[in-house]
Amino acid sequence: QHEDGYVDAYYGPEQWAAEAESDARSLDALRAEVEAFQSELATLNISALSPLERQRIAFMQAQLTAAHARIRMLSGEVLSFDEEAQALYGTTPPDVELSELEPILDRLEDLVPGAGPLHERVDAYLGQFDIPEARLNDVMRAAIDECRTRTAAHITLPEGERFNLEFVTDQPWSGYNWYQGGSESLIQVNTDFPVRISRAIDLACHEGYPGHHTLNALLEERLARGRGWVEFMIYPLFSPQSFIAEGTANLGIDMAFPGDERTAFERDVLYPLAGLDPAQAARYSEVAGLIGALWPARIEISREYLNGDITRDEAVELFTIYGLQSAARADQSVSFTETYRAYVINYGLGQALAAAHIDATAGADQDARWAEFERLISTPATAADLTGAF
Repeated sequence: QHEDGYVDAYYGPEQWAAEAESDARSLDALRAEVEAFQSELATLNISALSPLERQRIAFMQAQLTAAHARIRMLSGEVLSFDEEAQALYGTTPPDVELSELEPILDRLEDLVPGAGPLHERVDAYLGQFDIPEARLNDVMRAAIDECRTRTAAHITLPEGERFNLEFVTDQPWSGYNWYQGGSESLIQVNTDFPVRISRAIDLACHEGYPGHHTLNALLEERLARGRGWVEFMIYPLFSPQSFIAEGTANLGIDMAFPGDERTAFERDVLYPLAGLDPAQAARYSEVAGLIGALWPARIEISREYLNGDITRDEAVELFTIYGLQSAARADQSVSFTETYRAYVINYGLGQALAAAHIDATAGADQDARWAEFERLISTPATAADLTGAF
Protein backbone atom coordinates (compact mmCIF):
# COMPACT_ATOMS: atom_id res chain seq x y z
CA GLN A 1 0.00 0.00 0.00
CA HIS A 2 2.92 2.36 0.65
CA GLU A 3 5.37 1.11 -2.01
CA ASP A 4 4.44 -0.49 -5.30
CA GLY A 5 6.56 -3.58 -5.88
CA TYR A 6 7.53 -4.15 -2.24
CA VAL A 7 5.57 -7.41 -2.23
CA ASP A 8 7.21 -9.46 -4.94
CA ALA A 9 5.03 -12.55 -4.46
CA TYR A 10 2.09 -13.52 -2.27
CA TYR A 11 0.28 -16.83 -2.29
CA GLY A 12 -1.39 -16.93 1.10
CA PRO A 13 -5.13 -16.90 1.79
CA GLU A 14 -7.06 -14.31 -0.19
CA GLN A 15 -8.80 -13.29 3.02
CA TRP A 16 -5.53 -12.05 4.51
CA ALA A 17 -4.87 -9.83 1.50
CA ALA A 18 -8.42 -8.48 1.61
CA GLU A 19 -8.12 -7.71 5.32
CA ALA A 20 -4.82 -5.90 4.78
CA GLU A 21 -6.36 -3.77 2.03
CA SER A 22 -9.42 -2.90 4.09
CA ASP A 23 -7.37 -2.10 7.21
CA ALA A 24 -4.76 0.24 5.77
CA ARG A 25 -2.24 1.32 8.39
CA SER A 26 0.09 4.29 8.46
CA LEU A 27 3.87 3.91 8.23
CA ASP A 28 4.11 4.87 11.90
CA ALA A 29 1.67 2.12 12.84
CA LEU A 30 3.53 -0.43 10.76
CA ARG A 31 6.83 0.63 12.32
CA ALA A 32 5.36 0.14 15.81
CA GLU A 33 4.16 -3.34 14.84
CA VAL A 34 7.60 -4.28 13.53
CA GLU A 35 9.23 -3.07 16.75
CA ALA A 36 6.73 -5.00 18.88
CA PHE A 37 7.40 -8.15 16.84
CA GLN A 38 11.16 -7.64 17.19
CA SER A 39 10.81 -7.37 20.97
CA GLU A 40 8.69 -10.50 21.09
CA LEU A 41 11.24 -12.48 19.08
CA ALA A 42 14.05 -11.29 21.32
CA THR A 43 12.35 -12.86 24.35
CA LEU A 44 11.95 -16.32 22.83
CA ASN A 45 13.78 -19.19 24.48
CA ILE A 46 15.42 -20.95 21.55
CA SER A 47 17.42 -23.50 23.55
CA ALA A 48 15.05 -26.34 22.69
CA LEU A 49 14.67 -25.45 19.03
CA SER A 50 16.19 -27.47 16.20
CA PRO A 51 18.93 -25.90 14.06
CA LEU A 52 16.39 -25.29 11.28
CA GLU A 53 13.96 -23.63 13.70
CA ARG A 54 16.76 -21.41 15.02
CA GLN A 55 17.57 -20.48 11.45
CA ARG A 56 13.91 -19.59 11.01
CA ILE A 57 14.07 -17.19 13.95
CA ALA A 58 17.29 -15.58 12.65
CA PHE A 59 15.72 -15.23 9.21
CA MET A 60 12.62 -13.58 10.67
CA GLN A 61 14.76 -11.17 12.71
CA ALA A 62 16.68 -10.21 9.56
CA GLN A 63 13.45 -9.73 7.62
CA LEU A 64 12.10 -7.47 10.36
CA THR A 65 15.31 -5.42 10.42
CA ALA A 66 14.86 -4.89 6.68
CA ALA A 67 11.17 -4.01 7.03
CA HIS A 68 11.99 -1.49 9.76
CA ALA A 69 14.66 0.13 7.59
CA ARG A 70 12.37 0.27 4.55
CA ILE A 71 9.63 1.91 6.58
CA ARG A 72 12.13 4.53 7.80
CA MET A 73 13.24 5.15 4.22
CA LEU A 74 9.63 5.56 3.04
CA SER A 75 9.15 7.98 5.94
CA GLY A 76 11.92 10.18 4.59
CA GLU A 77 15.03 8.94 6.37
CA VAL A 78 18.08 8.95 4.11
CA LEU A 79 20.52 6.05 4.39
CA SER A 80 23.89 5.82 2.70
CA PHE A 81 24.31 3.09 0.10
CA ASP A 82 26.24 0.89 2.53
CA GLU A 83 23.79 1.49 5.38
CA GLU A 84 20.92 0.54 3.11
CA ALA A 85 22.67 -2.60 1.88
CA GLN A 86 23.42 -3.76 5.40
CA ALA A 87 19.95 -3.02 6.76
CA LEU A 88 17.98 -4.49 3.86
CA TYR A 89 20.17 -7.35 2.67
CA GLY A 90 22.36 -8.19 5.65
CA THR A 91 25.78 -7.39 4.22
CA THR A 92 27.95 -4.42 3.33
CA PRO A 93 29.59 -4.51 -0.12
CA PRO A 94 33.37 -4.02 -0.13
CA ASP A 95 34.83 -0.85 -1.58
CA VAL A 96 36.08 -1.19 -5.14
CA GLU A 97 38.51 0.98 -7.02
CA LEU A 98 37.32 1.00 -10.62
CA SER A 99 40.96 1.10 -11.72
CA GLU A 100 41.30 -2.46 -10.35
CA LEU A 101 39.18 -3.60 -13.31
CA GLU A 102 41.57 -2.23 -15.92
CA PRO A 103 43.27 -5.63 -16.57
CA ILE A 104 39.91 -7.00 -17.69
CA LEU A 105 39.45 -4.06 -20.03
CA ASP A 106 42.99 -4.59 -21.35
CA ARG A 107 42.19 -8.21 -22.19
CA LEU A 108 39.04 -7.11 -24.00
CA GLU A 109 41.11 -4.60 -25.95
CA ASP A 110 43.04 -7.58 -27.31
CA LEU A 111 39.92 -9.62 -28.07
CA VAL A 112 37.98 -6.78 -29.73
CA PRO A 113 40.61 -4.59 -31.44
CA GLY A 114 39.91 -1.62 -33.65
CA ALA A 115 39.37 2.10 -33.63
CA GLY A 116 37.06 4.03 -31.35
CA PRO A 117 36.13 3.62 -27.67
CA LEU A 118 36.22 0.07 -26.32
CA HIS A 119 32.57 0.09 -25.29
CA GLU A 120 31.51 0.97 -28.84
CA ARG A 121 33.64 -1.82 -30.31
CA VAL A 122 32.36 -4.34 -27.76
CA ASP A 123 28.75 -3.30 -28.31
CA ALA A 124 29.17 -3.62 -32.08
CA TYR A 125 30.77 -7.04 -31.64
CA LEU A 126 28.06 -8.31 -29.30
CA GLY A 127 25.40 -6.94 -31.61
CA GLN A 128 26.34 -9.62 -34.13
CA PHE A 129 24.89 -12.13 -31.67
CA ASP A 130 21.44 -10.65 -31.21
CA ILE A 131 18.72 -13.28 -31.42
CA PRO A 132 16.31 -12.41 -34.27
CA GLU A 133 12.92 -11.53 -32.85
CA ALA A 134 11.19 -14.26 -34.86
CA ARG A 135 13.47 -16.88 -33.29
CA LEU A 136 13.49 -15.57 -29.72
CA ASN A 137 10.63 -17.68 -28.40
CA ASP A 138 12.14 -20.94 -29.69
CA VAL A 139 15.60 -20.08 -28.35
CA MET A 140 14.30 -19.10 -24.91
CA ARG A 141 12.14 -22.18 -24.57
CA ALA A 142 14.99 -24.47 -25.60
CA ALA A 143 17.22 -22.79 -23.04
CA ILE A 144 14.62 -23.08 -20.27
CA ASP A 145 13.94 -26.74 -21.10
CA GLU A 146 17.65 -27.55 -20.88
CA CYS A 147 18.06 -25.67 -17.60
CA ARG A 148 15.07 -27.54 -16.18
CA THR A 149 16.42 -30.93 -17.30
CA ARG A 150 19.81 -30.25 -15.74
CA THR A 151 18.27 -28.99 -12.50
CA ALA A 152 15.84 -31.90 -12.21
CA ALA A 153 18.78 -34.30 -12.43
CA HIS A 154 19.89 -33.02 -9.01
CA ILE A 155 16.84 -31.50 -7.30
CA THR A 156 13.40 -33.10 -6.99
CA LEU A 157 11.08 -30.39 -8.27
CA PRO A 158 7.52 -30.07 -6.92
CA GLU A 159 5.00 -32.13 -8.85
CA GLY A 160 3.18 -30.09 -11.47
CA GLU A 161 5.55 -27.11 -11.33
CA ARG A 162 5.31 -24.97 -14.45
CA PHE A 163 5.97 -21.56 -15.95
CA ASN A 164 4.54 -19.19 -18.53
CA LEU A 165 6.82 -17.11 -20.76
CA GLU A 166 6.05 -13.58 -21.95
CA PHE A 167 7.96 -10.91 -23.85
CA VAL A 168 7.46 -7.35 -22.63
CA THR A 169 8.87 -3.83 -23.12
CA ASP A 170 9.40 -0.59 -21.21
CA GLN A 171 10.93 -2.10 -18.06
CA PRO A 172 14.11 -1.22 -16.12
CA TRP A 173 15.11 -4.91 -15.94
CA SER A 174 16.03 -7.46 -18.62
CA GLY A 175 14.06 -10.34 -17.14
CA TYR A 176 11.73 -11.01 -14.21
CA ASN A 177 10.11 -13.96 -12.47
CA TRP A 178 6.68 -13.27 -11.04
CA TYR A 179 5.99 -16.24 -8.77
CA GLN A 180 2.27 -17.05 -8.75
CA GLY A 181 2.12 -19.70 -6.06
CA GLY A 182 1.13 -23.33 -6.61
CA SER A 183 4.60 -23.97 -8.11
CA GLU A 184 3.81 -21.69 -11.06
CA SER A 185 5.79 -18.72 -12.37
CA LEU A 186 5.36 -16.07 -15.00
CA ILE A 187 8.75 -15.41 -16.60
CA GLN A 188 8.98 -12.13 -18.51
CA VAL A 189 11.78 -11.14 -20.88
CA ASN A 190 12.24 -7.46 -21.71
CA THR A 191 12.81 -6.80 -25.41
CA ASP A 192 13.49 -3.05 -25.21
CA PHE A 193 16.92 -4.04 -26.54
CA PRO A 194 17.68 -7.07 -28.71
CA VAL A 195 18.32 -10.18 -26.61
CA ARG A 196 21.82 -11.54 -27.18
CA ILE A 197 22.54 -15.23 -27.36
CA SER A 198 24.25 -15.40 -23.96
CA ARG A 199 21.16 -13.98 -22.28
CA ALA A 200 19.12 -17.04 -23.20
CA ILE A 201 20.93 -19.29 -20.72
CA ASP A 202 21.39 -16.42 -18.27
CA LEU A 203 17.66 -15.71 -18.10
CA ALA A 204 16.56 -19.34 -18.31
CA CYS A 205 18.69 -20.34 -15.33
CA HIS A 206 18.33 -17.15 -13.33
CA GLU A 207 14.57 -16.69 -13.67
CA GLY A 208 13.73 -20.38 -13.99
CA TYR A 209 15.91 -23.38 -13.16
CA PRO A 210 17.62 -23.59 -10.72
CA GLY A 211 16.97 -19.89 -10.05
CA HIS A 212 13.93 -17.94 -8.88
CA HIS A 213 11.22 -20.34 -9.98
CA THR A 214 12.95 -23.28 -8.32
CA LEU A 215 13.72 -21.39 -5.11
CA ASN A 216 10.17 -20.09 -4.71
CA ALA A 217 8.60 -23.44 -5.54
CA LEU A 218 10.78 -25.24 -2.99
CA LEU A 219 10.16 -22.65 -0.27
CA GLU A 220 6.43 -22.94 -0.86
CA GLU A 221 6.44 -26.74 -0.93
CA ARG A 222 8.80 -27.39 1.97
CA LEU A 223 8.29 -24.44 4.31
CA ALA A 224 5.03 -22.61 3.61
CA ARG A 225 2.98 -25.77 2.92
CA GLY A 226 5.14 -28.53 4.34
CA ARG A 227 5.82 -26.90 7.73
CA GLY A 228 3.09 -24.30 7.87
CA TRP A 229 5.61 -21.48 8.13
CA VAL A 230 3.23 -18.81 6.88
CA GLU A 231 5.89 -16.08 6.60
CA PHE A 232 7.06 -17.83 3.43
CA MET A 233 3.72 -17.17 1.76
CA ILE A 234 4.91 -13.61 1.14
CA TYR A 235 8.15 -12.41 -0.40
CA PRO A 236 9.15 -8.83 0.44
CA LEU A 237 11.51 -7.78 -2.33
CA PHE A 238 13.70 -5.42 -0.31
CA SER A 239 14.82 -8.02 2.22
CA PRO A 240 17.64 -10.48 3.03
CA GLN A 241 15.71 -13.14 1.13
CA SER A 242 16.65 -11.35 -2.08
CA PHE A 243 20.38 -11.59 -1.38
CA ILE A 244 20.13 -15.38 -1.40
CA ALA A 245 17.57 -15.43 -4.22
CA GLU A 246 19.57 -13.29 -6.64
CA GLY A 247 22.97 -14.68 -5.67
CA THR A 248 21.94 -18.32 -6.07
CA ALA A 249 20.02 -17.52 -9.27
CA ASN A 250 23.22 -16.15 -10.79
CA LEU A 251 25.28 -19.02 -9.41
CA GLY A 252 22.71 -21.44 -10.78
CA ILE A 253 24.02 -20.77 -14.28
CA ASP A 254 27.40 -22.26 -13.38
CA MET A 255 25.74 -25.05 -11.39
CA ALA A 256 23.68 -26.15 -14.38
CA PHE A 257 26.50 -25.66 -16.90
CA PRO A 258 29.86 -26.33 -15.21
CA GLY A 259 33.10 -25.83 -17.12
CA ASP A 260 32.70 -25.64 -20.89
CA GLU A 261 29.25 -27.26 -20.96
CA ARG A 262 27.45 -23.97 -21.46
CA THR A 263 29.49 -22.97 -24.49
CA ALA A 264 29.01 -26.44 -25.97
CA PHE A 265 25.23 -26.32 -25.54
CA GLU A 266 24.97 -22.82 -26.94
CA ARG A 267 27.16 -23.76 -29.92
CA ASP A 268 25.36 -27.03 -30.70
CA VAL A 269 21.75 -26.07 -29.94
CA LEU A 270 21.07 -22.38 -29.41
CA TYR A 271 23.26 -20.89 -32.13
CA PRO A 272 21.56 -22.97 -34.88
CA LEU A 273 18.12 -22.13 -33.46
CA ALA A 274 19.03 -18.44 -33.52
CA GLY A 275 20.52 -18.64 -37.01
CA LEU A 276 23.96 -17.64 -35.73
CA ASP A 277 27.37 -19.05 -36.67
CA PRO A 278 28.33 -21.78 -34.12
CA ALA A 279 32.00 -21.34 -34.99
CA GLN A 280 31.93 -18.02 -33.14
CA ALA A 281 30.68 -19.47 -29.86
CA ALA A 282 34.02 -19.91 -28.06
CA ARG A 283 35.25 -16.36 -28.67
CA TYR A 284 31.88 -14.88 -27.82
CA SER A 285 31.78 -16.82 -24.55
CA GLU A 286 35.21 -15.50 -23.58
CA VAL A 287 34.16 -11.92 -24.27
CA ALA A 288 30.88 -12.34 -22.40
CA GLY A 289 32.68 -13.96 -19.46
CA LEU A 290 35.10 -11.05 -19.15
CA ILE A 291 32.25 -8.57 -19.25
CA GLY A 292 30.55 -10.55 -16.49
CA ALA A 293 33.68 -10.25 -14.37
CA LEU A 294 33.18 -6.47 -14.33
CA TRP A 295 30.26 -6.86 -11.90
CA PRO A 296 31.97 -4.91 -9.06
CA ALA A 297 31.71 -1.80 -11.22
CA ARG A 298 27.92 -1.95 -11.07
CA ILE A 299 28.00 -1.80 -7.29
CA GLU A 300 30.63 0.94 -7.06
CA ILE A 301 29.00 3.17 -9.68
CA SER A 302 25.61 2.74 -8.02
CA ARG A 303 27.12 3.52 -4.62
CA GLU A 304 28.74 6.73 -5.86
CA TYR A 305 25.59 7.83 -7.70
CA LEU A 306 23.14 7.13 -4.87
CA ASN A 307 25.47 8.75 -2.32
CA GLY A 308 25.48 11.88 -4.49
CA ASP A 309 29.19 11.69 -5.30
CA ILE A 310 28.58 11.68 -9.07
CA THR A 311 25.83 12.98 -11.33
CA ARG A 312 23.49 10.87 -13.40
CA ASP A 313 25.38 11.70 -16.58
CA GLU A 314 28.63 10.68 -14.91
CA ALA A 315 27.05 7.39 -13.81
CA VAL A 316 25.93 6.69 -17.38
CA GLU A 317 29.43 7.42 -18.65
CA LEU A 318 31.03 5.13 -16.07
CA PHE A 319 28.64 2.33 -17.05
CA THR A 320 29.78 2.70 -20.64
CA ILE A 321 33.45 2.55 -19.63
CA TYR A 322 33.40 -0.12 -16.91
CA GLY A 323 30.23 -1.95 -17.91
CA LEU A 324 31.05 -1.77 -21.62
CA GLN A 325 27.49 -0.81 -22.41
CA SER A 326 26.09 1.39 -25.12
CA ALA A 327 24.82 4.75 -23.93
CA ALA A 328 21.23 3.48 -24.16
CA ARG A 329 21.94 0.32 -22.16
CA ALA A 330 23.94 2.33 -19.62
CA ASP A 331 20.97 4.65 -19.20
CA GLN A 332 18.80 1.58 -18.49
CA SER A 333 21.34 0.43 -15.88
CA VAL A 334 21.13 3.78 -14.13
CA SER A 335 17.32 3.61 -14.30
CA PHE A 336 17.50 0.21 -12.60
CA THR A 337 19.70 1.70 -9.87
CA GLU A 338 17.26 4.58 -9.41
CA THR A 339 14.38 2.12 -9.05
CA TYR A 340 15.98 -0.60 -6.93
CA ARG A 341 18.87 1.29 -5.27
CA ALA A 342 21.17 -0.94 -3.15
CA TYR A 343 19.37 -4.02 -4.51
CA VAL A 344 22.12 -4.11 -7.14
CA ILE A 345 24.49 -5.76 -4.61
CA ASN A 346 22.42 -8.94 -4.63
CA TYR A 347 23.54 -10.06 -8.09
CA GLY A 348 27.34 -10.00 -8.31
CA LEU A 349 28.12 -9.93 -4.60
CA GLY A 350 25.41 -12.47 -3.84
CA GLN A 351 26.79 -14.82 -6.47
CA ALA A 352 30.39 -14.34 -5.30
CA LEU A 353 29.57 -15.12 -1.67
CA ALA A 354 27.29 -18.05 -2.54
CA ALA A 355 30.00 -19.51 -4.78
CA ALA A 356 32.66 -19.05 -2.09
CA HIS A 357 30.38 -20.74 0.42
CA ILE A 358 29.77 -23.76 -1.78
CA ASP A 359 33.47 -23.98 -2.60
CA ALA A 360 34.29 -23.95 1.12
CA THR A 361 31.62 -26.46 2.17
CA ALA A 362 31.41 -28.83 -0.81
CA GLY A 363 34.66 -28.50 -2.74
CA ALA A 364 34.70 -29.85 -6.29
CA ASP A 365 32.30 -32.77 -5.80
CA GLN A 366 29.30 -31.97 -8.00
CA ASP A 367 26.78 -33.98 -5.97
CA ALA A 368 27.89 -32.24 -2.77
CA ARG A 369 27.77 -28.86 -4.47
CA TRP A 370 24.20 -29.45 -5.66
CA ALA A 371 23.16 -30.69 -2.21
CA GLU A 372 24.45 -27.50 -0.57
CA PHE A 373 22.93 -25.35 -3.32
CA GLU A 374 19.57 -27.05 -2.74
CA ARG A 375 19.86 -26.41 1.01
CA LEU A 376 20.46 -22.71 0.42
CA ILE A 377 17.39 -22.30 -1.78
CA SER A 378 15.01 -24.36 0.33
CA THR A 379 15.75 -23.12 3.88
CA PRO A 380 15.53 -19.71 5.64
CA ALA A 381 19.04 -18.73 4.54
CA THR A 382 20.50 -15.20 4.70
CA ALA A 383 23.90 -13.69 3.95
CA ALA A 384 24.92 -14.56 7.52
CA ASP A 385 24.70 -18.26 6.59
CA LEU A 386 27.30 -17.92 3.86
CA THR A 387 30.89 -18.80 4.76
CA GLY A 388 34.09 -18.19 2.85
CA ALA A 389 35.32 -15.08 1.09
CA PHE A 390 35.56 -14.24 -2.62
